[in-house]
Amino acid sequence: MVDETLARSFEGIGSEYERYRPGFPAGAVELLAPDRVGTILDLGAGTGKFTELLIGRADRVVAVEPSTAMLDVLHAKLPEVTALSGTAERIPLEDGAADAVSVAQAFHWFDREPACAEITRVLAPGGAMALIWNRADPACAWDRSCHRIVHPAVGASDDTTRAAAEELPGFRFFRHEELTWREVISRDDYIGRWTTVSSFLVADEPRRAEMLADVHRVLDEHVDTAGRAELDLPHLTDVYLYRRA
Repeated sequence: MVDETLARSFEGIGSEYERYRPGFPAGAVELLAPDRVGTILDLGAGTGKFTELLIGRADRVVAVEPSTAMLDVLHAKLPEVTALSGTAERIPLEDGAADAVSVAQAFHWFDREPACAEITRVLAPGGAMALIWNRADPACAWDRSCHRIVHPAVGASDDTTRAAAEELPGFRFFRHEELTWREVISRDDYIGRWTTVSSFLVADEPRRAEMLADVHRVLDEHVDTAGRAELDLPHLTDVYLYRRA
């Protein structure tokens, strides 16, 4: 079951999400759409972190997002994209409208059965779907320590991607790729990033202050981050690819 409180915690943030959250590697788009297609739907698009990579891969890019705050940022940033208010369970597109569908950092929030039914409805026969997640590199000890502080649900082993089951209703799984990349991020922005995760957003003020103090302590004490204004942060990105059955 999706935790509705956590799922809805993002609805009030837009500019913060855009500023602090990481992007995605271009290789993820190449896996979904190696050749140009007619229409790509980015579902649960947020502020367009993944959507922006789709421009140039399709004649038409459509972004669907339930948060008005995030959709406003996406619309201002990417005016060439058709930005629509909607959810995975109620997609405001006609049958077979999309040649490919991307879901970046969002599928675990969906109600799986109705979402899969809606995606198959709007996806053209034989069309591809990519489920994409960024996750921490387990080799980066200081980042994992911060995960355990602020986002303990994925602190020990990030199993968010378990939502990408090999058997999804209406789809045939055909490929999984793990992409590695690095990001140079300021210490301030790294700390700000933690203020945009669901577990922080739903916490009370004393707990939030405690979380941030503990993150500062990790960065102050770890040999790879102590005294540094910029941090070298590794990422892993999982891409799960499906075809409409």
